[in-house]
Amino acid sequence: MSLSKDLVLEVRGVSKSYTSGGKVFEVLKDINFVVGREYITILGPSGCGKSTLLRIIAGVEKPDKGEVVFNIGGKARIGFVFQFPTLLPWMTVLGNVTLPLIAAGVPKNDAVERARRALKIVGLEELDDFYPSELSGGMKQRVNIARALAVEPDILLMDEPFSNLDPLTAENLRSEVLDIWSSSILPIKSVIMVTHNVEEAVLMSDKIIILSPRPARIVKVVDVNIPRPRTRKMTEVQELVDRVYEYVS
Repeated sequence: MSLSKDLVLEVRGVSKSYTSGGKVFEVLKDINFVVGREYITILGPSGCGKSTLLRIIAGVEKPDKGEVVFNIGGKARIGFVFQFPTLLPWMTVLGNVTLPLIAAGVPKNDAVERARRALKIVGLEELDDFYPSELSGGMKQRVNIARALAVEPDILLMDEPFSNLDPLTAENLRSEVLDIWSSSILPIKSVIMVTHNVEEAVLMSDKIIILSPRPARIVKVVDVNIPRPRTRKMTEVQELVDRVYEYVS
């Protein structure tokens, strides 16, 4: 099957189960969707398999059935923003961002240059010699994002990246991520974010994929045709938030 030039990836019939204590737990059931050059949010209740689906897209886990097909024209470069920063406490900010690049075989000088560029994008270029213990929660998550951006990804995957931040910091980081996404400063074709926050999904996304409780199936795909920038006070945003809540519940 030929893929459209605007299609970045396709999730085809993905299913996943785990076995624990002799019992089989079905997590994902026949998940199918396509991702173009857009910002996608995967929305669903806690424990429904959202993060598992994201890891399958990243290639960290394999599905029991189905496949993820990329339309990049080569091996897809994927940046992954974890829910928690998972920074190495004995390494500086620059060291934490540089380490995955060096591990991937990037020459040290190039890795440092790319890491510094990523830190500048997230506004931390002056803190490159700080250690994680010297950073606030929001700064640590910025380092986490910089680490994902440093690989210059085609696809940026984010697993509830704002859920452990205070509301003001989360709002600021959401705006910064959208600015990075909408600019041409990096070659990011698509963003796929996992969340259980309905308002966050509506404020950020071009498309929302709503999953059912486990085993997760796609309940609804919602196109968000609200011009950016969006605010929670906009009537269109409030109306869509209410509609998405109906699908989730």
